[in-house]
Amino acid sequence: MIFVALLIAVPIVWTIYLSLTDSEGSVRAKAEFIGFENYLEVLGDTERFWPAVWRTFYFTGGALAAELVLGMAIALLLWRPFKGEKWVRVAILLPLVATPVAVGMMWRLIFDPNIGFANQVLNWLGLPSQPWLSGEHTALPTLIFVDVWQWTPMIVLILLAGLTSLSDEPDEAARIDGANSWQRFWFVTLPLLRATVIVAIVLRGIDALKTFDILYATKGKGGGSFHEVETLNVYAYGLSFDYNDYGIASTVLILFFLLIIALMWIVTFRRKGDRS
Repeated sequence: MIFVALLIAVPIVWTIYLSLTDSEGSVRAKAEFIGFENYLEVLGDTERFWPAVWRTFYFTGGALAAELVLGMAIALLLWRPFKGEKWVRVAILLPLVATPVAVGMMWRLIFDPNIGFANQVLNWLGLPSQPWLSGEHTALPTLIFVDVWQWTPMIVLILLAGLTSLSDEPDEAARIDGANSWQRFWFVTLPLLRATVIVAIVLRGIDALKTFDILYATKGKGGGSFHEVETLNVYAYGLSFDYNDYGIASTVLILFFLLIIALMWIVTFRRKGDRS
């Protein structure tokens, strides 16, 4: 536990220290303590920081909403036994076992504007080709689709585990009382599954907020500019490794860290309030 605590605390403390300095150019260069000047500069940046905040929430919200709806639908389909269910479950879980970088490279080829299969399908249908990963209005929705394709199985696993643990008695009682399938799901199954849904939202929400690998794999080295998908993680990476501005990059990461903590606190606080 001491090792794990140090493994978490040391990088956080070092990042906080860098955010209070003017460190740039080289990690070995002497940095001067400047207090909260970096925070004021970042919070006043309306050209890069706040658009990155909006893209982060847009990506996370869009992906999480789609994954919850699809995950719930698939989990309900797999809830009851049927012939060949084992093979179906294995097929659904395949995207989850693939590494995000490999997934990003695969979809980058599929959405390639010249040789990609996605544009070939559009051309077969008589539709014009689309700049999937480079268009200002298509890049982020396309990457949300990629994220949904890979991480919906995670939601399915969590919700299916919750459904399996439910008793059949409330559903049978509602059926005897004349409730249809939608009424039994909305008024019986979903309330009983509420705690599991919250767990899925928290776990997947934190992971989606931190998404970097898919964004970098699909956009890096020839995939186009990062500006269309510049979330806070991508923005901080560019500041640090492209511009060597470690002070500003650390400030963005600390603000991002505080944002995630605040969101998780709100979810936890509301859940405790509902219990009381």
